[in-house]
Amino acid sequence: MEEIVALYAEGDLSGRVVGSAPRSRVRAENLPHCATQVLLRDTAGRVYVHRRTDTKDVYPGMHDAWAGGVVAAGEDPDEAAEREVTEELGVRGCRVRPCFRYWYADADTNYLACVYEAEYAPDRHGPVVHQASEVAEGWWMSWEELTARLSDPDWPFVPDGRAGLERYTRYLEQHPAPRD
Repeated sequence: MEEIVALYAEGDLSGRVVGSAPRSRVRAENLPHCATQVLLRDTAGRVYVHRRTDTKDVYPGMHDAWAGGVVAAGEDPDEAAEREVTEELGVRGCRVRPCFRYWYADADTNYLACVYEAEYAPDRHGPVVHQASEVAEGWWMSWEELTARLSDPDWPFVPDGRAGLERYTRYLEQHPAPRD
């Protein structure tokens, strides 16, 4: 059975749902929807970076630092964020904190990005275990290493992920204190 995705009012940061459609139609027509982006950071501040599988429907085989995905019809973005970090990376019990929202649109996707961060500790949250259909491989990178790699336009990194990390960098500048 095909996933039914919530459709959102384009450009509306409040997250107003205006309908629903099958995922295939959302992709084919580039309909405005909502998706979560969760940045998994360990207690040393490193970021979990992964390479998407070659079978992903958007940006296959590219690198990404966000665990996330579309918000299903009837699903709350906060719940979707927790679900996605557990599904994609296998970690359980991480506190997922909302950061900000923004609209992202290009020729492949058009969505309200609900951005979150989660702090990971292996002794509390278990090992990182990839969802085989979504994550081909992954590793930890320091924030400095990640931002240096992102300065290389030839590094195959998802464009929405680049946009999200640029905004997240500005967010960190405005919220430097720990948010716990």
